[in-house]
Amino acid sequence: MSARDRTPDPQALAALPQLPRDEGGPVFAEPWQAQAFALAVKLSEEGHFTWKEWAATLAGELEAAAKRGEPDDGSHYYDHWLAALEHLVQAKGLLDRTALVERKEAWADAYRHTPHGKPIELRSAPVPDGDL
Repeated sequence: MSARDRTPDPQALAALPQLPRDEGGPVFAEPWQAQAFALAVKLSEEGHFTWKEWAATLAGELEAAAKRGEPDDGSHYYDHWLAALEHLVQAKGLLDRTALVERKEAWADAYRHTPHGKPIELRSAPVPDGDL
């Protein structure tokens, strides 16, 4: 199922500040953006946080970025989306900080060792229960 297939209803999307979208719904410049979008939708659907909590957390990330003087041209929107997702995942106890850092490092290592044009994949490694 694509991120677009799981898109919350238009009223829920309206609660998201500055969401890049067209007439069909959210738009993504890169695959990871769609994956981060879908993960937030799925975690909300599963009851880990409400959509209202999600929108408030994202708004907080966007506000913090503005206070830091970051450009408001939309080019970093999904970076803030990801930061909000990481914040909520930790706040809700779905993943601890150490596991999150380890997972990020594993993805960075996979990225560095993947030939250009090939899909990036994590090497098989045991993942503790409850980790994303």
